[in-house]
Amino acid sequence: MSGPLVLLDSAGLYFRSFYALPESMTSPDGVPVNAVRGFAGMVAQIITERRPARLVACLDADWRPAFRVAAIPSYKAQRVADPVNNIEEVPDTLTPQVPIIIELLDAMGLCMAQAIGYEADDVIGTLADRETDAPVEIITGDRDLFQCVRDEPTPTRVIYVGRGWSKAEVLGPLELAQRYGLPPRGDAYADMAVLRGDPSDGLPGIAGIGEKTAAKLITKFGSLAALVAAAADPSSDVPPRVRTAFVADAKYLAAAPKVVAVATDAPLDIRGEQKMPTEIADLERVRELQERWDLGAPVDRLIAAITGSR
Repeated sequence: MSGPLVLLDSAGLYFRSFYALPESMTSPDGVPVNAVRGFAGMVAQIITERRPARLVACLDADWRPAFRVAAIPSYKAQRVADPVNNIEEVPDTLTPQVPIIIELLDAMGLCMAQAIGYEADDVIGTLADRETDAPVEIITGDRDLFQCVRDEPTPTRVIYVGRGWSKAEVLGPLELAQRYGLPPRGDAYADMAVLRGDPSDGLPGIAGIGEKTAAKLITKFGSLAALVAAAADPSSDVPPRVRTAFVADAKYLAAAPKVVAVATDAPLDIRGEQKMPTEIADLERVRELQERWDLGAPVDRLIAAITGSR
């Protein structure tokens, strides 16, 4: 198997496409399709440039899983539009585009995966952890997935598209270590993230500990578990203010690791074959979608990327 297993953080990619392209891109009846067009174009670029042997578009079956909310109730709470039904606040013009993206992926014959009660991050983490044959490349603009990088037993890299595909960065353990001043392990990033927190996800972190301090502490003590144990030892050289903060935020500190950690045991529901197709599964349906929604050149590029025609 010559190419990598490519795992797409699909929701992250179509959100970025939605905000990167104007809503003036519409279907003949005026429905915005900017996210669909941008997503299709990006997937075409990914296939063309990364040449995967296998590819899986990973989906959110649950954007705010109950097990994470039970541990930390503030998790993503600021994004809840409907608390009763646990519905995420999403732009009105993006929501109708998601089923079109799913239908397009299906018609193209590209594999999709989700897990009931889990986020796309957990689907990615589980697929990456299971892989034993090929290098893994995770395409995302989400730093939470940095924790998945590793060298052994199979190399796993994050291709970070936070600044767009043209400025994508390939990150492994060494690159993360250089970027954050951490030990060269993916789980060291997760340890740092617990301490730092993430306001955008409703995770407060430990009071008074920012990213740089968190990285220095994890580097000095080796891991979050070792740091916590050292903080409980009066003879250790953990700074007094860190000890005080750990006591004050003890409840968060106990709960956060399970919230921050990407699951590696999600019960996957995989639709289709991971192996990259060389033909379009249902070209007639693809052309119908292209015409119905005026998806234009991005769909042509995606067809060309899959079939190898130029």
